[in-house]
Amino acid sequence: MGSLMIRDLDDDVKARLRVRAATRGRSMTAEVRAILTEAVNAEPTPARRTLLDVFAQLPGTGGADLPLPERRVEPARDMGWG
Repeated sequence: MGSLMIRDLDDDVKARLRVRAATRGRSMTAEVRAILTEAVNAEPTPARRTLLDVFAQLPGTGGADLPLPERRVEPARDMGWG
């Protein structure tokens, strides 16, 4: 399995995540995993479905093909743990 590091997370968001995880009897990591899994597997809302249908009807390729920007990989930061 892969791993993910989230930088610059707002302190309030982290505190609320900790409370949310505790109320569900999960670790923060397990809670974030559940939130992300639910988000990517969720069915589109009716409004989103409508937008997807509208954009699918654009002339040409049936959608918009946008170029992906080049990915920049930043070197890992020293967290000072040792």
